[in-house]
Amino acid sequence: MRSSVTVTARARTQTGTLAPGRRILPLLNFLATATAGLLLSSCAEQGSGTEAASSSDRGVTYEHTRISSVPWSFHLVKVDRTEPSLSLHSALARSTVLGLSGVSEQAMSFPASLGTALAAVNGDFYQRENSPYAGDPRGLQIVEGEVVSAATGGNVFWVDATGEPHASNVISGFTVTLPDGSALPFGLNEERSPRGAVLYTPTLGRATRNHGPGLDLLLEQSGDSPWLPLKVGQIYSAKVREARTTKSTPLQPGLMLLSLDQTLAGKLPENPVGVVLKISTETTPSLKGALTALGGGPVLARRGKALPIKRPENQDLVDYSVNSMFQRHPRAVLGWSDSHFYIGEVDGRQRGLSVGMTLDELGAYMVKAGCDTAMSLDGGGSATFWYKGRVVNSPCDGTERPVANSLLVVRNTRPAGSTSPTAAAAGNANTPPGTNTLQTAP
Repeated sequence: MRSSVTVTARARTQTGTLAPGRRILPLLNFLATATAGLLLSSCAEQGSGTEAASSSDRGVTYEHTRISSVPWSFHLVKVDRTEPSLSLHSALARSTVLGLSGVSEQAMSFPASLGTALAAVNGDFYQRENSPYAGDPRGLQIVEGEVVSAATGGNVFWVDATGEPHASNVISGFTVTLPDGSALPFGLNEERSPRGAVLYTPTLGRATRNHGPGLDLLLEQSGDSPWLPLKVGQIYSAKVREARTTKSTPLQPGLMLLSLDQTLAGKLPENPVGVVLKISTETTPSLKGALTALGGGPVLARRGKALPIKRPENQDLVDYSVNSMFQRHPRAVLGWSDSHFYIGEVDGRQRGLSVGMTLDELGAYMVKAGCDTAMSLDGGGSATFWYKGRVVNSPCDGTERPVANSLLVVRNTRPAGSTSPTAAAAGNANTPPGTNTLQTAP
């Protein structure tokens, strides 16, 4: 399963050696947040060393801001939520879970029948090239209403059926009920873990790529049950058409495949062909009806105030996964207010151009830009900002890195049925107070 470091009174964090300097961490966190605010205020009020360029196109405004005193180079697009021709969409590399491609390719290949991509930014964290599941997003993703990757408890951005945006921790309730009445949790379109179960859809790619021994059940629609594409918040009836013990099973159009570790295979009849299984895709909170969702995190701002990122008390201070959040790196971000959506990216690791931002600095910047709510996305070499046909930022690798998914601003061909950014109240009542999810900038 995919992992994240969660800071909450009820959550489990990574453990490590306690460092002697831990007692000064609250002061350091306070100073980091205060410094970020002072830097932004000073640049905005004095205008010293700040250059800005902008362009607009019927509800979409692009701004490139250079603050030479740090230095920072920040790309930002503001989207008018009252403009009915505009919407936000998530995209998958090559339209499959397995595989990587640049943000520019994902934007340019957006289906013309749905509209034209105007701007795009890289999306969630993901399995890298050295994994057999390269391209697998770390968290939940919904593409045009189809759920292609399951929630893992981390932060998720989504737009609900009424057009209202949310950002909160989302917990998977995906379960399959077996003939004996027992319910097994399952992952979706990911590598099967020991003693685990995973449901695969044709959107994964050509085959499951599992290596350990197990039982693969090819599933077809039972009766008039809902069927593919798979959606969140549904109950599916699936009949076993075929059972196989191969390690990597090809996927077929119109069929799903449930893969069980060999330790779970005994829960089924010796010949499971014809058995009907009940599959639930519930989540907490419910995302039923959402057409667009994308994992990431942490949430950086709520109700117009930046949320300071706090270091876990029992976390080893030399752990990069934690330290990187307090260091300056290239980063991507999304946010919104009552009137606008925002997608942004700050370049980094380039001393003469832009050093990048800490998560606290990024949150402060987005609040200053006008966001009520903001959430971080993947960063590091993945940070890419595309606008009107080209990559406009300076990726720290020197070239655009292939990534798993992206968030697009689209001019709709047909407003009906799209994720319309209609005006709605900012904030999200579904998020438990004090909950935040920490991710790294690779």
